[in-house]
Amino acid sequence: MPDAPTLAVVVVAAGSGLRLGRGEPKAFVELAGSTLLEHALRAVYAQPESSHVVVVAPESHRGVALDIARRVAGIAGEHLRVVVGGHSRAASVAAGLAAVPDEVDVVLIHDAARALTPPEVFSRVVQRVRADGVGVIPALAVVDTIARRDAAGVVIDQVDRSSLAAIQTPQGFPAAAYRAAMAAVTPGAEHTDDAGIFVAAGHTVVTVEGDERGFKITTPWDLRRAQLLIDSDRSALRTGIGIDVHAYDDSRALWLGGLYWPDEPGLAGHSDGDAISHAICDALLSAAGLGDIGSRFGVDDPRYAEARGDIFLTSTLALLHDAGFEVVNVAVQVVAQHPRFAPRRHEVEALLSRLLGAPVSVAATTSDGLGFTGRGEGVSAVATALLRSQRS
Repeated sequence: MPDAPTLAVVVVAAGSGLRLGRGEPKAFVELAGSTLLEHALRAVYAQPESSHVVVVAPESHRGVALDIARRVAGIAGEHLRVVVGGHSRAASVAAGLAAVPDEVDVVLIHDAARALTPPEVFSRVVQRVRADGVGVIPALAVVDTIARRDAAGVVIDQVDRSSLAAIQTPQGFPAAAYRAAMAAVTPGAEHTDDAGIFVAAGHTVVTVEGDERGFKITTPWDLRRAQLLIDSDRSALRTGIGIDVHAYDDSRALWLGGLYWPDEPGLAGHSDGDAISHAICDALLSAAGLGDIGSRFGVDDPRYAEARGDIFLTSTLALLHDAGFEVVNVAVQVVAQHPRFAPRRHEVEALLSRLLGAPVSVAATTSDGLGFTGRGEGVSAVATALLRSQRS
Protein backbone atom coordinates (compact mmCIF):
# COMPACT_ATOMS: atom_id res chain seq x y z
CA MET A 1 0.00 0.00 0.00
CA PRO A 2 1.34 3.49 -0.82
CA ASP A 3 2.00 5.85 2.07
CA ALA A 4 -0.96 7.93 3.26
CA PRO A 5 -1.02 11.49 1.86
CA THR A 6 0.56 14.21 4.00
CA LEU A 7 -1.41 16.96 2.25
CA ALA A 8 -5.05 17.77 2.98
CA VAL A 9 -7.41 20.09 1.12
CA VAL A 10 -10.50 21.38 2.92
CA VAL A 11 -13.08 22.57 0.37
CA VAL A 12 -15.62 24.88 1.98
CA ALA A 13 -18.98 24.50 0.22
CA ALA A 14 -21.41 25.35 3.01
CA GLY A 15 -22.33 28.94 2.06
CA SER A 16 -25.94 29.94 1.33
CA GLY A 17 -25.18 31.99 -1.79
CA LEU A 18 -28.06 34.44 -1.30
CA ARG A 19 -26.49 37.04 -3.60
CA LEU A 20 -26.44 34.52 -6.45
CA GLY A 21 -30.23 34.36 -6.22
CA ARG A 22 -30.60 30.70 -7.21
CA GLY A 23 -32.54 29.42 -4.18
CA GLU A 24 -29.96 26.79 -3.25
CA PRO A 25 -26.47 26.77 -1.71
CA LYS A 26 -23.98 28.38 -4.04
CA ALA A 27 -21.67 25.39 -4.41
CA PHE A 28 -24.54 23.36 -5.88
CA VAL A 29 -25.48 25.87 -8.59
CA GLU A 30 -24.67 24.59 -12.09
CA LEU A 31 -22.05 26.12 -14.35
CA ALA A 32 -21.59 24.66 -17.84
CA GLY A 33 -23.39 21.45 -16.87
CA SER A 34 -21.56 20.84 -13.57
CA THR A 35 -21.96 22.28 -10.09
CA LEU A 36 -19.46 24.80 -8.76
CA LEU A 37 -18.36 22.16 -6.26
CA GLU A 38 -17.62 19.73 -9.06
CA HIS A 39 -15.53 22.30 -10.93
CA ALA A 40 -13.60 23.12 -7.74
CA LEU A 41 -12.92 19.46 -6.94
CA ARG A 42 -11.64 18.76 -10.45
CA ALA A 43 -8.85 21.26 -9.82
CA VAL A 44 -8.11 19.72 -6.42
CA TYR A 45 -7.74 16.25 -7.91
CA ALA A 46 -5.83 17.54 -10.94
CA GLN A 47 -2.94 18.90 -8.85
CA PRO A 48 -0.18 16.28 -8.82
CA GLU A 49 0.20 15.49 -5.12
CA SER A 50 -2.08 12.88 -3.58
CA SER A 51 -4.17 14.41 -0.81
CA HIS A 52 -6.86 13.90 1.78
CA VAL A 53 -9.90 15.89 0.63
CA VAL A 54 -12.54 17.12 3.07
CA VAL A 55 -15.67 18.73 1.64
CA VAL A 56 -17.66 20.89 4.06
CA ALA A 57 -21.31 21.02 2.95
CA PRO A 58 -24.65 22.22 4.34
CA GLU A 59 -26.52 19.51 6.24
CA SER A 60 -29.30 19.68 3.63
CA HIS A 61 -26.84 18.83 0.83
CA ARG A 62 -24.43 16.44 2.50
CA GLY A 63 -25.63 13.46 0.46
CA VAL A 64 -25.49 15.40 -2.81
CA ALA A 65 -21.99 16.64 -1.94
CA LEU A 66 -20.85 13.08 -1.23
CA ASP A 67 -22.16 11.86 -4.59
CA ILE A 68 -20.43 14.71 -6.42
CA ALA A 69 -17.15 14.24 -4.56
CA ARG A 70 -17.07 10.47 -5.12
CA ARG A 71 -17.74 10.95 -8.83
CA VAL A 72 -14.87 13.41 -9.21
CA ALA A 73 -12.46 11.50 -6.94
CA GLY A 74 -12.90 8.14 -8.68
CA ILE A 75 -10.24 5.71 -7.47
CA ALA A 76 -8.74 8.43 -5.24
CA GLY A 77 -11.89 8.42 -3.12
CA GLU A 78 -10.32 6.37 -0.31
CA HIS A 79 -9.01 9.63 1.17
CA LEU A 80 -12.27 11.58 0.81
CA ARG A 81 -14.62 12.80 3.54
CA VAL A 82 -17.73 15.00 3.49
CA VAL A 83 -18.70 16.76 6.71
CA VAL A 84 -21.46 19.17 7.72
CA GLY A 85 -20.54 22.84 8.07
CA GLY A 86 -21.45 25.36 10.77
CA HIS A 87 -23.41 28.59 10.92
CA SER A 88 -20.40 30.68 9.88
CA ARG A 89 -17.45 30.21 7.56
CA ALA A 90 -15.11 29.95 10.54
CA ALA A 91 -17.25 27.18 12.04
CA SER A 92 -17.29 25.36 8.70
CA VAL A 93 -13.51 25.56 8.39
CA ALA A 94 -13.19 24.23 11.94
CA ALA A 95 -15.46 21.29 11.06
CA GLY A 96 -13.34 20.52 8.00
CA LEU A 97 -10.08 20.81 9.92
CA ALA A 98 -11.37 18.40 12.57
CA ALA A 99 -11.73 15.75 9.84
CA VAL A 100 -8.12 16.10 8.67
CA PRO A 101 -5.93 13.14 9.78
CA ASP A 102 -3.13 13.80 12.27
CA GLU A 103 -0.39 12.63 9.87
CA VAL A 104 -1.06 15.55 7.50
CA ASP A 105 1.68 18.20 7.57
CA VAL A 106 0.21 20.74 5.13
CA VAL A 107 -3.42 21.81 4.94
CA LEU A 108 -5.05 23.94 2.24
CA ILE A 109 -8.38 25.70 2.73
CA HIS A 110 -10.25 26.47 -0.48
CA ASP A 111 -13.58 28.09 -1.32
CA ALA A 112 -15.76 26.07 -3.70
CA ALA A 113 -17.01 29.43 -4.99
CA ARG A 114 -13.55 29.95 -6.56
CA ALA A 115 -14.48 27.10 -8.88
CA LEU A 116 -12.12 27.89 -11.78
CA THR A 117 -8.90 28.17 -9.78
CA PRO A 118 -6.26 26.24 -11.82
CA PRO A 119 -4.37 23.28 -10.31
CA GLU A 120 -1.08 25.17 -10.65
CA VAL A 121 -2.16 27.58 -7.93
CA PHE A 122 -2.60 24.68 -5.50
CA SER A 123 0.89 23.43 -6.35
CA ARG A 124 2.48 26.86 -5.84
CA VAL A 125 0.90 27.18 -2.41
CA VAL A 126 1.90 23.67 -1.27
CA GLN A 127 5.49 24.06 -2.46
CA ARG A 128 5.96 27.37 -0.62
CA VAL A 129 4.43 26.07 2.63
CA ARG A 130 6.77 23.08 2.54
CA ALA A 131 9.81 25.14 1.58
CA ASP A 132 9.48 27.83 4.24
CA GLY A 133 7.06 26.54 6.89
CA VAL A 134 4.88 29.66 6.62
CA GLY A 135 1.29 30.46 5.78
CA VAL A 136 0.82 31.02 2.05
CA ILE A 137 -1.96 32.78 0.14
CA PRO A 138 -2.34 33.30 -3.62
CA ALA A 139 -2.69 36.97 -4.49
CA LEU A 140 -3.11 39.32 -7.42
CA ALA A 141 -1.80 42.85 -7.72
CA VAL A 142 -4.45 45.54 -7.29
CA VAL A 143 -4.77 47.40 -10.61
CA ASP A 144 -7.58 49.85 -9.78
CA THR A 145 -6.94 53.15 -8.01
CA ILE A 146 -8.09 52.80 -4.40
CA ALA A 147 -9.59 55.75 -2.51
CA ARG A 148 -10.26 56.19 1.20
CA ARG A 149 -13.59 57.91 1.91
CA ASP A 150 -15.62 59.04 4.90
CA ALA A 151 -19.14 58.01 5.96
CA ALA A 152 -20.68 60.59 3.62
CA GLY A 153 -18.79 59.24 0.62
CA VAL A 154 -16.34 62.12 0.41
CA VAL A 155 -12.89 61.05 -0.81
CA ILE A 156 -10.24 61.69 1.83
CA ASP A 157 -7.18 60.48 -0.07
CA GLN A 158 -5.90 57.80 -2.40
CA VAL A 159 -4.10 54.69 -1.20
CA ASP A 160 -0.74 53.56 -2.56
CA ARG A 161 -1.80 50.38 -4.36
CA SER A 162 1.76 49.05 -4.77
CA SER A 163 1.54 47.54 -1.29
CA LEU A 164 -1.93 46.07 -1.79
CA ALA A 165 -2.96 42.62 -3.03
CA ALA A 166 -6.27 40.90 -3.79
CA ILE A 167 -6.34 37.64 -1.83
CA GLN A 168 -7.60 34.31 -3.20
CA THR A 169 -7.75 30.67 -2.12
CA PRO A 170 -6.50 27.99 -1.57
CA GLN A 171 -4.70 29.30 1.51
CA GLY A 172 -2.08 26.92 2.84
CA PHE A 173 -0.54 26.36 6.26
CA PRO A 174 1.63 23.95 8.25
CA ALA A 175 -1.15 21.78 9.66
CA ALA A 176 -0.05 21.59 13.31
CA ALA A 177 0.55 25.33 13.54
CA TYR A 178 -2.80 26.11 11.97
CA ARG A 179 -4.65 23.80 14.35
CA ALA A 180 -3.03 25.62 17.24
CA ALA A 181 -3.91 29.01 15.74
CA MET A 182 -7.55 27.95 15.36
CA ALA A 183 -7.65 26.73 18.97
CA ALA A 184 -6.29 30.07 20.18
CA VAL A 185 -8.91 32.24 18.44
CA THR A 186 -10.61 34.57 20.90
CA PRO A 187 -14.36 33.86 21.03
CA GLY A 188 -16.22 36.48 19.02
CA ALA A 189 -13.09 37.70 17.21
CA GLU A 190 -13.63 38.58 13.55
CA HIS A 191 -11.19 37.40 10.88
CA THR A 192 -11.94 38.02 7.21
CA ASP A 193 -10.08 34.93 6.00
CA ASP A 194 -8.09 31.91 7.16
CA ALA A 195 -4.74 33.70 6.94
CA GLY A 196 -6.00 36.34 9.40
CA ILE A 197 -6.27 33.64 12.08
CA PHE A 198 -2.71 32.51 11.38
CA VAL A 199 -1.33 36.06 11.56
CA ALA A 200 -3.24 36.74 14.79
CA ALA A 201 -1.43 33.76 16.33
CA GLY A 202 1.92 35.40 15.54
CA HIS A 203 2.82 33.44 12.41
CA THR A 204 4.14 34.71 9.08
CA VAL A 205 1.99 34.68 5.95
CA VAL A 206 3.45 35.26 2.49
CA THR A 207 1.92 35.50 -0.97
CA VAL A 208 2.46 33.55 -4.17
CA GLU A 209 1.10 34.39 -7.59
CA GLY A 210 -2.63 33.86 -7.89
CA ASP A 211 -4.65 33.54 -11.08
CA GLU A 212 -7.31 35.72 -12.67
CA ARG A 213 -9.50 32.65 -13.04
CA GLY A 214 -9.59 32.21 -9.28
CA PHE A 215 -12.20 34.93 -8.80
CA LYS A 216 -15.02 34.26 -6.36
CA ILE A 217 -18.40 33.52 -7.95
CA THR A 218 -20.80 35.55 -5.84
CA THR A 219 -23.30 37.27 -8.15
CA PRO A 220 -25.14 36.35 -11.37
CA TRP A 221 -22.62 38.55 -13.21
CA ASP A 222 -19.75 36.39 -11.86
CA LEU A 223 -21.55 33.23 -12.94
CA ARG A 224 -21.95 34.60 -16.46
CA ARG A 225 -18.28 35.57 -16.57
CA ALA A 226 -17.31 32.03 -15.55
CA GLN A 227 -19.56 30.56 -18.27
CA LEU A 228 -17.91 32.73 -20.93
CA LEU A 229 -14.44 31.66 -19.78
CA ILE A 230 -15.38 27.98 -20.03
CA ASP A 231 -16.92 28.51 -23.46
CA SER A 232 -13.72 30.21 -24.60
CA ASP A 233 -11.58 27.38 -23.24
CA ARG A 234 -13.61 24.71 -24.99
CA SER A 235 -13.14 26.38 -28.36
CA ALA A 236 -9.36 26.36 -27.82
CA LEU A 237 -8.99 22.73 -26.74
CA ARG A 238 -7.39 19.93 -28.78
CA THR A 239 -7.28 16.19 -27.98
CA GLY A 240 -4.90 13.47 -29.11
CA ILE A 241 -4.22 9.78 -28.60
CA GLY A 242 -0.99 7.80 -28.59
CA ILE A 243 -0.20 4.07 -28.41
CA ASP A 244 3.15 2.40 -27.83
CA VAL A 245 4.12 -1.26 -27.56
CA HIS A 246 7.45 -2.83 -26.56
CA ALA A 247 8.52 -6.44 -26.01
CA TYR A 248 10.39 -7.50 -22.89
CA ASP A 249 14.16 -7.86 -23.22
CA ASP A 250 15.92 -9.60 -20.31
CA SER A 251 19.26 -8.10 -21.31
CA ARG A 252 18.12 -4.54 -20.64
CA ALA A 253 17.16 -2.47 -17.59
CA LEU A 254 13.51 -1.48 -17.27
CA TRP A 255 12.65 2.21 -17.58
CA LEU A 256 8.92 2.89 -17.47
CA GLY A 257 7.09 6.15 -16.76
CA GLY A 258 10.45 7.86 -16.43
CA LEU A 259 11.50 5.63 -13.52
CA TYR A 260 14.02 2.81 -13.20
CA TRP A 261 12.49 -0.49 -12.07
CA PRO A 262 15.15 -2.75 -10.55
CA ASP A 263 15.00 -6.53 -10.86
CA GLU A 264 12.60 -6.36 -13.82
CA PRO A 265 13.21 -7.26 -17.49
CA GLY A 266 13.69 -4.23 -19.69
CA LEU A 267 11.94 -3.30 -22.92
CA ALA A 268 13.36 -3.67 -26.41
CA GLY A 269 13.75 -0.59 -28.59
CA HIS A 270 16.05 1.99 -30.17
CA SER A 271 15.83 4.11 -27.03
CA ASP A 272 14.99 2.95 -23.51
CA GLY A 273 11.67 1.40 -24.61
CA ASP A 274 9.67 3.48 -22.11
CA ALA A 275 6.20 2.72 -23.49
CA ILE A 276 4.44 5.18 -21.16
CA SER A 277 6.61 8.17 -22.09
CA HIS A 278 6.50 7.29 -25.78
CA ALA A 279 2.70 6.95 -25.80
CA ILE A 280 2.39 10.33 -24.08
CA CYS A 281 4.64 11.94 -26.71
CA ASP A 282 2.48 10.52 -29.51
CA ALA A 283 -0.70 11.76 -27.80
CA LEU A 284 0.73 15.26 -27.37
CA LEU A 285 2.02 15.46 -30.93
CA SER A 286 -1.28 14.09 -32.26
CA ALA A 287 -3.30 16.73 -30.41
CA ALA A 288 -1.10 19.52 -31.75
CA GLY A 289 -1.04 18.17 -35.31
CA LEU A 290 2.74 17.84 -35.18
CA GLY A 291 3.17 14.30 -36.47
CA ASP A 292 4.32 11.45 -34.24
CA ILE A 293 7.32 10.31 -32.23
CA GLY A 294 8.70 8.30 -35.16
CA SER A 295 8.76 11.25 -37.53
CA ARG A 296 10.10 13.67 -34.92
CA PHE A 297 12.65 11.44 -33.15
CA GLY A 298 13.32 8.63 -35.63
CA VAL A 299 15.52 5.58 -35.14
CA ASP A 300 17.97 7.00 -37.69
CA ASP A 301 18.84 9.88 -35.36
CA PRO A 302 21.80 8.81 -33.17
CA ARG A 303 20.95 11.48 -30.57
CA TYR A 304 18.03 9.36 -29.37
CA ALA A 305 19.77 5.98 -29.15
CA GLU A 306 19.24 4.72 -25.59
CA ALA A 307 17.61 8.07 -24.71
CA ARG A 308 15.45 8.13 -21.59
CA GLY A 309 11.76 8.96 -21.66
CA ASP A 310 12.27 12.39 -20.08
CA ILE A 311 14.35 13.44 -23.11
CA PHE A 312 11.47 12.68 -25.46
CA LEU A 313 8.93 14.35 -23.17
CA THR A 314 10.84 17.59 -22.73
CA SER A 315 11.67 17.73 -26.46
CA THR A 316 8.00 17.18 -27.31
CA LEU A 317 6.97 19.87 -24.82
CA ALA A 318 9.32 22.34 -26.51
CA LEU A 319 7.68 21.57 -29.88
CA LEU A 320 4.24 22.19 -28.37
CA HIS A 321 5.25 25.51 -26.86
CA ASP A 322 6.77 26.65 -30.14
CA ALA A 323 3.47 25.79 -31.84
CA GLY A 324 1.48 27.78 -29.27
CA PHE A 325 0.05 24.97 -27.13
CA GLU A 326 0.08 24.18 -23.43
CA VAL A 327 -0.75 20.83 -21.83
CA VAL A 328 -4.01 20.71 -19.87
CA ASN A 329 -3.79 17.08 -18.73
CA VAL A 330 -2.71 13.59 -19.81
CA ALA A 331 -4.16 10.16 -18.95
CA VAL A 332 -2.38 6.84 -19.56
CA GLN A 333 -3.56 3.23 -19.42
CA VAL A 334 -0.82 0.59 -19.16
CA VAL A 335 -1.52 -3.04 -20.06
CA ALA A 336 1.10 -5.50 -18.76
CA GLN A 337 1.66 -8.55 -16.60
CA HIS A 338 4.60 -6.88 -14.86
CA PRO A 339 6.02 -4.83 -13.26
CA ARG A 340 3.52 -4.52 -10.42
CA PHE A 341 2.54 -0.94 -11.00
CA ALA A 342 0.32 0.09 -8.07
CA PRO A 343 3.07 0.65 -5.45
CA ARG A 344 4.80 3.25 -7.66
CA ARG A 345 1.82 4.77 -9.45
CA HIS A 346 1.85 8.02 -7.48
CA GLU A 347 5.62 8.31 -7.98
CA VAL A 348 5.22 7.95 -11.75
CA GLU A 349 2.35 10.44 -11.83
CA ALA A 350 4.29 13.00 -9.80
CA LEU A 351 7.38 12.72 -12.03
CA LEU A 352 5.46 12.97 -15.29
CA SER A 353 3.35 15.85 -13.96
CA ARG A 354 6.51 17.78 -13.07
CA LEU A 355 8.05 17.13 -16.48
CA LEU A 356 4.95 18.30 -18.38
CA GLY A 357 3.84 21.02 -15.99
CA ALA A 358 0.33 19.55 -16.03
CA PRO A 359 -1.59 16.75 -14.29
CA VAL A 360 -0.79 13.24 -15.52
CA SER A 361 -2.81 10.24 -14.32
CA VAL A 362 -1.67 6.66 -14.93
CA ALA A 363 -3.62 3.44 -14.44
CA ALA A 364 -2.56 -0.15 -15.05
CA THR A 365 -4.39 -3.36 -15.87
CA THR A 366 -3.84 -6.78 -17.41
CA SER A 367 -5.51 -8.39 -20.42
CA ASP A 368 -6.69 -11.54 -18.60
CA GLY A 369 -4.22 -13.79 -20.42
CA LEU A 370 -5.21 -12.56 -23.88
CA GLY A 371 -2.79 -11.38 -26.55
CA PHE A 372 0.92 -10.67 -26.25
CA THR A 373 0.51 -8.69 -23.01
CA GLY A 374 -1.55 -11.52 -21.53
CA ARG A 375 1.18 -13.99 -22.43
CA GLY A 376 3.72 -11.80 -20.66
CA GLU A 377 5.60 -10.89 -23.85
CA GLY A 378 5.61 -7.11 -23.45
CA VAL A 379 3.99 -3.85 -22.41
CA SER A 380 1.34 -1.73 -24.13
CA ALA A 381 0.45 1.85 -23.20
CA VAL A 382 -2.38 4.06 -24.46
CA ALA A 383 -2.32 7.79 -23.71
CA THR A 384 -4.77 10.61 -24.29
CA ALA A 385 -3.80 14.27 -24.08
CA LEU A 386 -5.72 17.51 -23.82
CA LEU A 387 -4.04 20.70 -25.05
CA ARG A 388 -5.06 24.33 -24.97
CA SER A 389 -4.12 26.63 -27.85
CA GLN A 390 -2.61 29.94 -26.71
CA ARG A 391 -3.31 31.51 -30.10
CA SER A 392 -7.11 31.14 -30.25
